[in-house]
Amino acid sequence: MDTDASKSRLDAIRTSYDRVATAFTEAIFNELDKKPFDRELLRRFALATSGRGAMVEIGCGPGQVSRFLRDHGATVSGIDLSSAMVEQAERLNPDIQFRVGDMTALDLPDGSVAAIVAFYAIVNLTGALRQRAFSEMARVLAPGGELLLSFHVGDEVLDPKEMWGKPVEMSFYMLDPAKIRNELQSVGLSVKELIEREPYAPEVEHQTRRAYLWARKTED
Repeated sequence: MDTDASKSRLDAIRTSYDRVATAFTEAIFNELDKKPFDRELLRRFALATSGRGAMVEIGCGPGQVSRFLRDHGATVSGIDLSSAMVEQAERLNPDIQFRVGDMTALDLPDGSVAAIVAFYAIVNLTGALRQRAFSEMARVLAPGGELLLSFHVGDEVLDPKEMWGKPVEMSFYMLDPAKIRNELQSVGLSVKELIEREPYAPEVEHQTRRAYLWARKTED
């Protein structure tokens, strides 16, 4: 994907999330209350990375995952492409630092982060943009740093025209866990755990199978 096309796609994603930020926040900010598997995995991640340095949540949305991690001892901050999402995160979590940022071009020094969480952060990215994001995650992680990534499993691409009554222009990619594992390994992130689960009830979440990859940056 050329530079102009990549910028255009990212701009469309940013604008779409800006439009739905308020409704999105109302719908999902308390979602972890109904997701015991996710809570336990996040607890384990917070415990495993405790005391090792800064954690960053990429694609933080309104900050519900950052909130949970902070409450379990993580030194976490959040980054999101959408300024409206960052405003929601700051409003709901005034004790956590959030800022606007692009996961395909992170404004962080090499090796400066001990841990990254990216829950459903890659679901709107094309393969080319996803690979750029993975390269950036690997770049900013310190040797031995940890990544916890989640996404929807499948091979479909969904192209909604509106969400919560607002027009949007972005795709949602269902992904193959084996392919994502290979993409992570290609940038020096070794997968320690790959877990899949069936969806919770329809009133809790969209009915797709979910995957979670816990990876570690090699120390070479």
